[in-house]
Amino acid sequence: MTDEALVGVVLVSHSAAVAESVAELARGLAAGGAVAPVATAGGTSAGGLGTSADLIVAAAREVDRGAGVALLVDLGSSVLTVKTLLLEGELPPDSRLVDAPFVEGAVAALVAASAGAPLTQVAEAATEAYAYRKA
Repeated sequence: MTDEALVGVVLVSHSAAVAESVAELARGLAAGGAVAPVATAGGTSAGGLGTSADLIVAAAREVDRGAGVALLVDLGSSVLTVKTLLLEGELPPDSRLVDAPFVEGAVAALVAASAGAPLTQVAEAATEAYAYRKA
């Protein structure tokens, strides 16, 4: 499967370091073949803690290959920012806010996307991460 046919994944965090670290982990665990495009939108445009609509839009456009974009977010204002961008049509077509735990969901989403799953299945894989039990 070519990179163009894969769902893109965007990780939105209040911290650039957190977003990059989760992306690195997900890429490492999804390795073994083609890895779907993944980009981060962490922190503010000035480098501080927070959420930037401009960074989110740029990341979504970077990973968009026409198969959809799954956006995973960490905390409150990142959820609100992505919802607003979706409502205003600022994100690529077939972009979806995925309700999933940030770390586990990111790994599951990137593994599914890298296997060539469509957006619906990528979102389902990420959401299923809520069921991962640690005890």
